[in-house]
Order: sequence, then structure tokens, then C-alpha cells
Amino acid sequence: MKITKFPRSINNDHQKDIVLSQADLAKPVKTSETPNKELDRRKFMQTSFLALATTPVMALADESVKNDFPAWSTTLGKGLNEYGQPSKFEAGTKRGIAKAYGDLAPGTGSARTPIEKLEGIITPSGLHFDRSHNGTPEIDPSKHQLSIYGLVDKPLNFSVENLLRYPMISRTYFVECAGNSAANIIAPQPIQATAGTLHGLISCSDWTGIPLSVLLKEAGVNPAGKWIVAEGADAAGMSRSFPMEKAMDNAMIALYQNGERVRPEQGYPMRLLLPGWEGNMNVKWLRSLKVTAGPTHTKDETSKYTDPLPNGKARQFTFELGVKSIITKPSGMMKLPSKGLYEISGIAWSGAGKVARVELSTNGGKDWFDAELDGPSQAFCLVRFRAPWTWNGEPAFLQSRAIDEHGNVQPTRAAYKANNAVDGRYHNNTIVTWAVLADGSVQNAYL
Repeated sequence: MKITKFPRSINNDHQKDIVLSQADLAKPVKTSETPNKELDRRKFMQTSFLALATTPVMALADESVKNDFPAWSTTLGKGLNEYGQPSKFEAGTKRGIAKAYGDLAPGTGSARTPIEKLEGIITPSGLHFDRSHNGTPEIDPSKHQLSIYGLVDKPLNFSVENLLRYPMISRTYFVECAGNSAANIIAPQPIQATAGTLHGLISCSDWTGIPLSVLLKEAGVNPAGKWIVAEGADAAGMSRSFPMEKAMDNAMIALYQNGERVRPEQGYPMRLLLPGWEGNMNVKWLRSLKVTAGPTHTKDETSKYTDPLPNGKARQFTFELGVKSIITKPSGMMKLPSKGLYEISGIAWSGAGKVARVELSTNGGKDWFDAELDGPSQAFCLVRFRAPWTWNGEPAFLQSRAIDEHGNVQPTRAAYKANNAVDGRYHNNTIVTWAVLADGSVQNAYL
């Protein structure tokens, strides 16, 4: 007997239907105890269709096809909008706010991306994480300028209007705060919260702007100029030093994000982008670039964003972000309603370039199997991974482990703790564990 469901295309009659036989049903589906080493996504999709076709949910859908229509099918819809907004039914998809000093300094803190509620790799501009040290300044672009000075032949001042006339490039890059996932290192017991709350200082956008090398060549860099200190126009005077090599490589002055002008909390009217490097270096509200002979050792790269070591010393200038991945579904505070087929999905990235592979475990790292990368992996960009998983109703420990093109492997939490001081919290790229309990609830866990 054969069961036929869901034509591949409703517009192309020459294409064959997806056909599943009783033999397909008889083939074992891998459980949480015995992960499949060679996942077949087509088989996963076919099995999913068949499972749906044999459940009461599908039967209810068939019975609901009647001649009575809901109100939205019989009344005029709303008028046109000058700027589209998400559906009111998606109001729960929003950033989580963390104020470091409460109402004493309301602009100091972070707004975290709800990564567990998103799909694909692009973060909507309004959901891109925001980390600010003194709030978001309201900058009049007609009065703002970018200055390049210091060890250059010709100091230059660029108005926003000037910069908008330059040829531009578009690149898809992630930005991650160096303090992302800090709670999973400093908290002695795992905090029970969503993936976004714990790991939401990561976002990915399509950025458009001017290669910084173009502007530096126009100014003429003195041979003694080996570093640059970038400063923002916010009241905190955020400033960071970075090597000239990065500036001449792939640094960008970003003017657009996801096709529109950069949002105020993302640095309007312009921000610096240093692909793959810690978020704090991607200075927002960029006002100046000073070419220097060496690093400036500003407050934002000495008292902060350094890594204390077990021997009492500190590691400075940890620019490049480590290879990292996080399972976003299932993840913290979710609940699996019943035993059966699910998709494990998440995001991976590397500050060193492309993600080559993501491995998954459903038993706390005892066994690993490859996830499927959803589309080609790009350098300094998120890549989504997916894999089918049948939950058998027993406790499981879900983990992901990313490996980049250079062979860097995402480390364990124990390895991080061994190489950093007790109060170390920056650059946590360790493996994240989600515990699925027997009742289907998903919790943050340490292994």
C-alpha cells in the first residue's frame, strides 16, 4: 500500500508527488538515545508529512473546510501604512531589556535579541541587540562628521552627505558582544531563562557602507601609523584601538542596515564594522578615527573587555571571537508537548571565518552526529543548522559543537574555566547544554 501526500508543486503538473510506502514507515527513526550518524533531510521531511497525515490534527483540518468564514474574510482590511509593523499577534517577539544600574542610568545596559523566536540568519533591524554605555544619542546627520587625523598626510573631515556619495559594498556580518553568554560562566548554578536572555547579544545583518581602506588611502597613512583609535559621539565617549591591518582588510563604515539607514541604537548615522571581532570594537555613532603608532589603551580596552587569567595577569586585545553555536529550538523555557518528531535548530558563527561543520549530541556529549547547514556558510556570518530528532519521552541533554574552516573547535565550559580567572566573563564561546526533562520542559544546564 502507498500513501501519497502533498504534491511538490501546485503549479507544475509534470512534477511527481512525494510518495511514501509502508516500507518507509517500517524503517526505524533515530531516538534521543541513538542519534543518526547520517541524517537524511528528505527522509525527515517525508516522515514529517506522513506523521502529520496520520494524526488527529490533520483530520480536524479536513473537517474544518466549511462555508462559514471568519470576520477577516468578509470585511475590508486596514489601509496602507507608510512603514510596516509586525502583526499584533507577534507582540511577544521583542528584545529583553537588562538595565545594569536600573533607573539610575536607564541608558546603560542591553536589549537582547530573542534568538529563540527567530528563523534564518538575518536579524530584523528592530530586534538587533543593543549594548549601550550611556544611552542612544539623537544625532542630527546634517551636523555630524567623521574625522580622520593623526599620522596621515592629509587630515580629512567627511560629512554624512559626503559619505553617501561614495561607492558602497554590501556584506552580511554578525556582531556579537564580548559579554554574550557571560551568565553561563559566572553564575554558580545555571540560570533558567530563554536562549535570548542568556545568549541574545548576537545578531546578524546585511550591512552596506564604504570600505575603510578607501578613506584611509585618501587621507594617506604615514608608514609609522600602525594602529587606529575609533571614538563614538555618545556621551560615554566609547573608544577602541585596532590594528591598521584590520582597517585595510575588511573594515567598513556602515551607513545602511538591512537596506535602510542604520537605526539610532545601532549607531546612526554611521558605525564602524570590524567583521569577526568583539562587538565593542564596532564603535557606534562614529565621529573620529585617529591614526597612531600603537594602541591607545583607552578605558574601554583596559578596565573592561580584558580577560583576567588564573595567574593574576590579564589577556588584552582579544579581538577575534571564537567559534560558537547555540541550539535555539528546543531551548530554555520551552516545553515539548509530547513525544515524537522535532527539529533541532540553531545558529553558529566564527570570528575566524566560515563555519565548516556543526555537530549535535542528544546525550550530553557522549555521542555526536553532524547537523545540516542550511545554505552555504559565509565568513563572519551566522549559519543556521538543522537536524531531525525523535524524542522518546526520556530525559535528554541537547548540545551543539561548531568547528570552523581553520579547525577551531567550540570548547567545553570546563575548558574555559580552566583557562580564565574565577571572575572571567568575556569571550564565552563554550558549548551550551539544554536539558529536556521527562515532562518535556527544557532547562539550562551545566555538564
